[in-house]
Amino acid sequence: MIKYDLHSHTTHSDGQLTVEELLLRAVEKNIDVFAITDHDTIAAVKPAKAFIASQQLPLSLISGVEISTKWESFEIHIVGLNIDVDNNALTELLSIQQQKRQIRAQEIGRRLEKNGFDGIYQQAQALAQDAQITRAHFARALIERGVAKNFPGVFKKYLGRGKTGYVPSNWCDMQTAIAAIHASGGQAVMAHPARYQMSNKWLRKLLTQFKNDGGDAMEVAQPQQAPTERQFLGELSREYNLLCSQGSDFHFPTTYLELGKNLYLPKDCQGVWQLWQAQEGI
Repeated sequence: MIKYDLHSHTTHSDGQLTVEELLLRAVEKNIDVFAITDHDTIAAVKPAKAFIASQQLPLSLISGVEISTKWESFEIHIVGLNIDVDNNALTELLSIQQQKRQIRAQEIGRRLEKNGFDGIYQQAQALAQDAQITRAHFARALIERGVAKNFPGVFKKYLGRGKTGYVPSNWCDMQTAIAAIHASGGQAVMAHPARYQMSNKWLRKLLTQFKNDGGDAMEVAQPQQAPTERQFLGELSREYNLLCSQGSDFHFPTTYLELGKNLYLPKDCQGVWQLWQAQEGI
């Protein structure tokens, strides 16, 4: 059986493994088909393909990205799979998104420094290296300063909604993201729909809008997930006539989350890969 993991991150966004480290780990975990889906950037895709070719890794790479969008009062992430990374519509949108990320990061730094965290922006920038600065980099910087033990703790105290370092996002809408993904020949996938902390009524409202905007699929399977949640998401995928995807949303190694871990679709769910597996030869 082919093992798919279609959601992961590198140091080009908020992941902690380099492209090469991530790919080698995917091979170690016996992944067959893999997607790198960094936040609002495709910088990892070409280096990843080059490394796979140079090392002759037994891994099929699907070009991907995770685009941040705004819907109502929620930040919704749309994964693009099997995209053309040279498509103008996509690269132009990602350039705009990256500019917004930079402005937001500067404001987060300003607010944190105003509240006593001198040099926090520079510290986050050093952690990001050549990548765009994300809230995860600020979280790591704050953890290094000993103000919290882990990501949930630091977001609860400083970076979550209403806290000192919280800056509202100004992302594009879902329709804009989906249109850019489609222009690049890809499929638009609703990322981790159960994580948005909304009622079932609002989740159905979100999926209705996503489908109306042209969305193709939704993530149904993730490593940390109750069986009842996976079954429910599978039922929603059929209700809204959406294909299904699965991914670890891997950022760095932990004891509870791993590449390819516990990834399978419920019965009667049609995988998004069925649209492109013949084209890709996988």
